[in-house]
Amino acid sequence: MSVLKKLRYLLPGFRRAEELDMQEELRSIAGMAEPGELGNLTLAAERRREVWGWTWLEQWLLDVRHAARTLRHNSMFTVAALLTLAIGIGANAAVFSVINGVLLKPLSYPKPEELVAVRQNAPGAAGLANFVDGLHLSSSQYFTYSEQNRTFQSLGVWIAGNANVTGLAEPEQVRTMLVSNGVLQALDVAPEAGRWFLAGDFIPHGAANPFGGGIPTTVMLSHGYWQRHFGGDRSAVGRTITVDSRPFEIVGVMPEGFRVVNTEADLIVPLAFDRGKVTLAGFAFHGIGRLKPGVTLAQADADLAQLVPVWRDSWTNGHVGDGRIYESWKIAPALRPLKEDVVGNVRDLLWVVMATIGLVMLIACANVTNLMLVRAEVRQQELALRTALGAGRGRIVRALIVESVMLGLMGGVLGVVLCAWGLRLLLAVHPANLPRLNEISIDLRTLVFILALSVVSGLLFGLIPALKYAGPRISLALRSAGRIASVSRERHRARSLLVVAQVALALVLLVSAGLMIRTFQALGTVEPGFTHAEQLQTVRIGIPPSLIPETERVTRVQNEIADKLAAIPGVTSVGFATAMPMDGAEPDWDNIYAEGKVYPDNVIPPLRFFKYVSPDFFHTTGTRIIAGRELTWNEVYGFRPVALISENLARELWGTPAAAVGKRFRRYIGTPWQEVIGVVQDVRENGLQEPAPLTVYWPPLQPALGPFPMNAERAVTFAIRSDRAGTEGFLNQVRQAVWSVNSNLPVAAVRTMQDLYDQSVARTSFTLVMLGIAGAMALALGIVGIYGVISYSVSQRSREIGIRLALGAQQGELKRMFVSHGLVLASIGVAVGLLAAAGLMRLMKSLLFGISPLDPLTYASVPLILALATVLASYLPARRAAAVDPVEALRAE
Repeated sequence: MSVLKKLRYLLPGFRRAEELDMQEELRSIAGMAEPGELGNLTLAAERRREVWGWTWLEQWLLDVRHAARTLRHNSMFTVAALLTLAIGIGANAAVFSVINGVLLKPLSYPKPEELVAVRQNAPGAAGLANFVDGLHLSSSQYFTYSEQNRTFQSLGVWIAGNANVTGLAEPEQVRTMLVSNGVLQALDVAPEAGRWFLAGDFIPHGAANPFGGGIPTTVMLSHGYWQRHFGGDRSAVGRTITVDSRPFEIVGVMPEGFRVVNTEADLIVPLAFDRGKVTLAGFAFHGIGRLKPGVTLAQADADLAQLVPVWRDSWTNGHVGDGRIYESWKIAPALRPLKEDVVGNVRDLLWVVMATIGLVMLIACANVTNLMLVRAEVRQQELALRTALGAGRGRIVRALIVESVMLGLMGGVLGVVLCAWGLRLLLAVHPANLPRLNEISIDLRTLVFILALSVVSGLLFGLIPALKYAGPRISLALRSAGRIASVSRERHRARSLLVVAQVALALVLLVSAGLMIRTFQALGTVEPGFTHAEQLQTVRIGIPPSLIPETERVTRVQNEIADKLAAIPGVTSVGFATAMPMDGAEPDWDNIYAEGKVYPDNVIPPLRFFKYVSPDFFHTTGTRIIAGRELTWNEVYGFRPVALISENLARELWGTPAAAVGKRFRRYIGTPWQEVIGVVQDVRENGLQEPAPLTVYWPPLQPALGPFPMNAERAVTFAIRSDRAGTEGFLNQVRQAVWSVNSNLPVAAVRTMQDLYDQSVARTSFTLVMLGIAGAMALALGIVGIYGVISYSVSQRSREIGIRLALGAQQGELKRMFVSHGLVLASIGVAVGLLAAAGLMRLMKSLLFGISPLDPLTYASVPLILALATVLASYLPARRAAAVDPVEALRAE
């Protein structure tokens, strides 16, 4: 028979017609045949039905229809199970969607497996690891590596920055990305409009820039900036915009979502290096490259490693010295897939969250399994009747499994809805600076995960009751149907084991949440290096050379802006610096030579964090002066050779902060000495969880020193102390104060120090929230599980309870009996959970701060919480048991 006809036979209408035809045909044949000639007509009909259709498929469909009716008729059970499963599946699906979007999906570039981040290690550069994750590339390294490598199709460098755009609306500071030749070629993402940069766009023009070259004349726009300022008009290509008071021709627009690693800029500007001006130093650039087909990371590493000495021999450090000074740094390439740079340090965090949510799913399955066991016990007589009517064990197991899998699939459908809600909330709050947020969605892979999780969970919680109640002993149910005896210990064992497992898993999750709470408490005791963050308003202002070319004039304009800001009502003090703590800015660093210290030839002293600050900056931020004093404007404009240092640097070089005041150091051999006039408390520049770097605080205006020209810091962040910080009226006054000094200066990066502080603990906060939610769900499910077991035990032991009461048992004794039973189960679960937690929590060590993975307070308080929850969950059914009327209980039997 054809497959099509077999499928048609499954349709009710076609099947009824075929049945009528068959019966008519068999009656006709039976009338013409001699008695006994055809044999058993019923058997003949069954064999003909087997020819018509797929018997196995019919039986499965019958099981599905029966399961649907059963679930519909047991609405309370179905709703409880579905809600439990939907929460577990939805939470797991939401976290999987994040892991899929961040960790599993390939990067959105052509052939992303060929892309690598060009990084370097410098194990001999003492102090570098305190504030930089690896050594960036210098412009001279870019020329050496890009021109002489044998393993890359293309290689380039890039750096993020800011620029002022005027002439389109009010002045605006925009995010820029400066890219060398080779970056766009490596990423290979075609522009949405216009073209990429050509070789001629990388030729420097005009005045020198900070990167050893001149000013480019072309620019590309991001999709967002193009839409905001040009309405998506393609005629924008070829037009001119004013960037840092210079005209730039728009040559192209990149497509929506384009970014380099995790950086999405408004403007993309060519890095116009001048080969004649670059030096060995200047390790400021991120490297990116595309490998040739078939080339491995190890081969590319070896290729660039043999170019390091070539680089040292090919370039000089100008007035500072030759390249031999970098031999002690032991510079070596450390390439890695670009995806690792994109993902950053969230990989471990996401897997920890996935594991915890997975434990919640196991607890949910245990809860539903307990519900299924109760239902299967109630249905023993039904199952026994089906066995007596000829249903085999396999048929009954299959029917129960179909019912549980259907329940799992229904829970999965609801889980998709909860997952969508969860992701919408997740994307709205932008947690923990999560990378690739725009790539997180419910896609086919997520739907397959939900389907697999639904089926596996259905099998998991359906298999135990199916095997337990579809065995040979099911026939005993018919003989015992007239009387319900006291429930034996063996009949409770499966449910009790599941409750023990629930408690153990709940304890692991609660310990995880407890450790994160303790971490958050420990972070709260750390002094960040500033006070009253909510009263500290920060704004960033950049002054390009094309707007104010005179170096000293730049600092005087900044001073004038500070004075205008200080005159705003409610402002108590103002200062500025090159960066604020925790703002994520690229650090400035170099070495210093302390007077009286001996430094071997060709050995560079440890590297220090550099920051340029104005007078009153520390007073404004609330950073304590441990010894000495702050800068004065007379010292700045008088080019006095003075500086401040951090407390940890003072202790390293001179023993105590007081001893450091009056001591001297210098930046390069042969330059004048700088006197230490003050020692500042240590500041957590890179976040509360990172140690404070050893820091030198320089005046914002540096005099000409030998070969070094006079220098002023052109991009600075103003700190404004006011109890009006963050209010719209106050911010409007801040903008007006800045524009009263120069109307072409945009006010950017407007935020309070509280915003920066919260951002620094965002990763810990996200982990705490996720583990807290998981722990709360686990605790709730554990309580429900214990309540369910004790409550069911009470219902099954009503006759025993009646007899006990009739013989004089006190209500208090009965309550203690059931509460003790719950506590025994919880205690076993706690013991198992403590052993599991002690082993698993070591995996969370990288997420903790200031506490041990075996924190005694956490491991003592969590079992206490579970014990109290167990007493509550057990007491309610125990009280109901104690209120049983013995006469009614015995009469019911």
